[in-house]
Amino acid sequence: MISRKRTLVVAAVLAAFAGGAVIAQQSAAPRGNHDWAPKAPAGKHHNLPATLETVQWGWLDPKEPPKLTINSGDTVSIETMMHSHDKVQPGLTIEQAVELRKANPGGGPHSMTGPIFVNGAEPGDVLEIRILRIEPKPFAVSFNLPGKEFPTIGALASEMPEGFIRFFTLDLQRRTTEFKPGITVDLQPFPGTLAVGIDPNDPSPRKGGSKDPLAPVSTLRPWKNGSNMDINEMQEGSTIFMPVFLKGGLIWNGDSHCRQGNGEVSLTALECSYKEMRIQVIVRKDMKLEWPFIETRTHWITMGVNEDLNVAMVNATREAVNWLATQKMVPMSRYEAYSLASMAADCRVSQVVDVRKGVHCMIPKSIFTKRS
Repeated sequence: MISRKRTLVVAAVLAAFAGGAVIAQQSAAPRGNHDWAPKAPAGKHHNLPATLETVQWGWLDPKEPPKLTINSGDTVSIETMMHSHDKVQPGLTIEQAVELRKANPGGGPHSMTGPIFVNGAEPGDVLEIRILRIEPKPFAVSFNLPGKEFPTIGALASEMPEGFIRFFTLDLQRRTTEFKPGITVDLQPFPGTLAVGIDPNDPSPRKGGSKDPLAPVSTLRPWKNGSNMDINEMQEGSTIFMPVFLKGGLIWNGDSHCRQGNGEVSLTALECSYKEMRIQVIVRKDMKLEWPFIETRTHWITMGVNEDLNVAMVNATREAVNWLATQKMVPMSRYEAYSLASMAADCRVSQVVDVRKGVHCMIPKSIFTKRS
């Protein structure tokens, strides 16, 4: 009898824990803010709606006229579209999704709002972009293209010969969605593609096979100007530092995600669009960067990309070691930085589906006990 009572008590406790976990997941996800960062006085606020005049499909064109001009310190509320100029809408079939993928040869599926010209931003500067707020629109989609037609797009493309597509209704109050009865996923929105003007030295092919280094570049591949990074840490309350390659910086935002696992293994995340992604943009003349660098409340994050995942890992690690060896809080040699990165930096596969694969290395701030 005692054993039976004990079993019942344990079962009740486990049930309570399970119920608590469900309640915790179904309640609103925590929202980030920048109270951890140095104060940055806000300038004027702007709105940039997503229209066919302000959004480009699948290409970053440095010759595209700016849709908005701002000053350093200004904030902008950016609206985004779903993929393919908002043609991805509930009811779309996988066959139609395939047609849209083929409709823009060489270009990405991403709908990119911009560009935003930042006064005073010059090549060699850095743009500090603080992500202040993300408010999704009420539906999302996830799909994989049929492996029999696209055998290299997706980690298991050859094992998934048929395509699959599913639309989701988002509970914007709780910031959750139901994958299917019994599975609820909390929303963690972030921009899959956030870019500044292209790097003229980016080895990516140019639109139409052009040899002009300032010809449009596809949004498919991440690079030094950001673009299709798919780093899921770039949520509300995070900051990304981007090297400037062209006058005015030229900021684009799109490929909006509402949730993504590291790797983005099937090709898509929980793809959505935003009523608003509010950012603050600060021109940094006091910084020099070769690659984007991310800071959150808890981590500094470096990134590396390459068509070979092993090389992407090397690149991200090198960036982490270089950052540790040059930071001023606790000076260290490059050998010490290499050792510390191996002990404490958590390197994750960002994505394996964007031609150039991505790795990001997360350096925890908590290990620095003498931060100023």
